Amino acid sequence: MKKLYPSAAAALEGLLFDGMTLCAGGFGLCGIPERLIDAIRDAGVKDLTIASNNAGIDNEGLGKLLRTRQVKKMISSYVGENKEFERQFLSGELEVEFCPQGTLAERCRAGGAGIPGFYTKTGVGTQVAEGKEVKTFDGQDYILERGIRADVSIIKGWKADEAGNLLFRKTARNFNQPMATAGKVCVAEVEEVVPVGSLDPDQIHLPGIYVNRLILGAPYDKKIEFRTVRERAAA
Repeated sequence: MKKLYPSAAAALEGLLFDGMTLCAGGFGLCGIPERLIDAIRDAGVKDLTIASNNAGIDNEGLGKLLRTRQVKKMISSYVGENKEFERQFLSGELEVEFCPQGTLAERCRAGGAGIPGFYTKTGVGTQVAEGKEVKTFDGQDYILERGIRADVSIIKGWKADEAGNLLFRKTARNFNQPMATAGKVCVAEVEEVVPVGSLDPDQIHLPGIYVNRLILGAPYDKKIEFRTVRERAAA
């Protein structure tokens, strides 16, 4: 089965539809599937529900889809660097389900493992617990969190072979790994594609069985989400 596609648009062909649910890898601007996000924007699909740690920043990452009003609901942990996200949320234009970061990762991992739900202490006694089942184990309260399943997962890797076996680079692994398994179809973009057999089997981070479609996205600009500088001290 050929997994390598010539472009992001080709890799997403036949997968996108209005009202669908997406799982998107990345953390801030680190390890985000830039080419696939651009292709989703250009496709014009709308009313999307997106599970992602955050929504990028204004005009970068998933922020591009917010700018074009293609997102109906975000399931996220952090949104502090995106002013358009804030504006849409406060004006009631965007539905938001805030989810603690570890819980979000586990919800996606559980969904990918076929686990419909799990109990956690995270969020007990807070707004996170509102409307959720509470169960007591050994005298401690836990809330029920549901696993997340998506129609499509979009992720960013560093290097892959033509069979889809994939490596992430350092912290860019972040949410990409659990998001990959949570989708019915996983589409990955990478910086380099190598022949099958070139990668050490013991070093694979995401086996190719989880990757349905693959594109070479390079070259990439290494964007910086938030830059802080100070004056150079006198010599």
